[in-house]
Amino acid sequence: MEAIRAYIQIQGIVQGVGFRPFVYGLAQQHELTGWVYNDERGVTIEVEGDRDRVKGFLSGLSSPPPLATIDKTDVSYLPPFGYKEFEIKMSREGEERFALISPDIATCKDCLNELFDPHDRRFHYPFTNCTNCGPRFTIIEDIPYDRDNTTVAPFKMCPACNAEYHDPSDRRFHAQPNACPECGPDLKLFAPSGMRLTTHDPLRETIRLLKAGKIVAIKGLGGFHLACEATREDVVSRLRKRKFREDKPFALMCRDVGVVSRLCRLNSLSRGVLESKERPIVILPKKRNARVAPSVAPFQRTLGVMLPYTPLHHLLFAEGIEVLVMTSGNVSDEPISFKDAEALSRLKEIADFFLIHNREIRTRCDDSVVKPFNGTITFLRRARGFAPFPIKFNGTGRSVLACGADLKNTFCVTRDNSAFVSQHIGDMENFETLNSFAQGIELFKQLFQIEPELIVHDLHPDYLSARYAIGVDLPKIGVQHHFAHALSCMAEYGAMGPALAVVLDGTGYGEDGTVWGCEFLEVTVREYRRLGHLRQIPLPGGDRAVREPWRVAAGYLERVFGDLERLQLPFTRGIDL
Repeated sequence: MEAIRAYIQIQGIVQGVGFRPFVYGLAQQHELTGWVYNDERGVTIEVEGDRDRVKGFLSGLSSPPPLATIDKTDVSYLPPFGYKEFEIKMSREGEERFALISPDIATCKDCLNELFDPHDRRFHYPFTNCTNCGPRFTIIEDIPYDRDNTTVAPFKMCPACNAEYHDPSDRRFHAQPNACPECGPDLKLFAPSGMRLTTHDPLRETIRLLKAGKIVAIKGLGGFHLACEATREDVVSRLRKRKFREDKPFALMCRDVGVVSRLCRLNSLSRGVLESKERPIVILPKKRNARVAPSVAPFQRTLGVMLPYTPLHHLLFAEGIEVLVMTSGNVSDEPISFKDAEALSRLKEIADFFLIHNREIRTRCDDSVVKPFNGTITFLRRARGFAPFPIKFNGTGRSVLACGADLKNTFCVTRDNSAFVSQHIGDMENFETLNSFAQGIELFKQLFQIEPELIVHDLHPDYLSARYAIGVDLPKIGVQHHFAHALSCMAEYGAMGPALAVVLDGTGYGEDGTVWGCEFLEVTVREYRRLGHLRQIPLPGGDRAVREPWRVAAGYLERVFGDLERLQLPFTRGIDL
């Protein structure tokens, strides 16, 4: 029997997803000795034993745990060392720090079974999790992804949790947010004044308040939600007025797929997306008899719905509630609140009560929004469940920071062949959003050890994202807005061009100093040629026309038909253009 030793380095999402216990079990199965540990690049392994058993081990690595993603595996062989057992070692810090971070993942079935098992020690505990589910990106402070580098570090594990955490055969082995009612985070209920309310069970009292028609700010994974009964028009319209949100739809959270099917038309694709581990908001066709308040989605034929994705959410629906408005905890045009004091200050005129937990959120992160289309899904907002998972592209290049646009902003940093697109930042219209944008960039640079060599920004000189870029001491490239959209599509599909890009994206600053829109461009990865566009007209109301597109329609109609009053168009009556 010939003994060999294999030295294996694995890169990908392999930290905090049960990969080391998987490796431990695989080594035990093949009767191998050695070790495994996390480092700043991923996971490093040494296994020693019979050549055929080592080959079997290497083959088994290709079927990792469900939340793990292997991007690269390097194997080299060394003379046998004489290990006596296989062990999981403490994480090591190296000179180069680079490891992928898992997104936040919905509660798994095993944890849900425990959550509703009266005989389990985590019965009705709203922060239960394991290596297969729970918070990741929103709690990490630094790499490697170990408990001391997360916001759960202040919670010292009780003996029972500590035993699970150190048992390689337990699914909570090195589950960094591992906790229970004895040692983990808990809930508290507050009035808008900041005064804590005395109640034996804050969660049950919250359910009672929601049923009574109150608006409750609830702290979740990546920030606060504003929740209320979705079937009561008086309550939903009150939330809309307080939030200064005229008609943009509210997201709904439904108890289960059965409730969703009574509100919306479902197919196998949309059901699969709803129940996926990412649990995004899914835009679905609304049924005519859908029992929700009209103010949930005024003038819309669709509803944005999601399923519970944390134990806390599941418990909210455990006593008869079927559907809640679950919208971002912010005033319109501001970023989602994620700090306790910040939420109590910014949301006190909106929420009647606050349900707050004491597990700190390191990084704010909104819910993702997708829409099924033509057999696949289209992202309208990429955030929780997906960020900061990288997007791969062909080839490698310089490390770049791309600052994005001002509306629905995301930024992006690149390293090698990976593009790390941030979670949804929001509309760059105020200091709070700019501050969130800047903090996010610093976090991504830290987590992925990226020092940009080049910064890219929109040509518009007054965009806050462009002003940020101009203030950074790096070489800069300004890119025309619609050309950037075309390039992003090409990057997504690995196209180099030339290609015809029809960019129907509204307005963007043109290289001739005018406002461009509805562009026909011939593009390559290096340049573009403007082939055509809609006839330019004045924008009635300036930037307001971008938010109220009927003004643009009125402008074109006036050009074609002359006096608008003669046309008697209902949407222009009494309006000062």
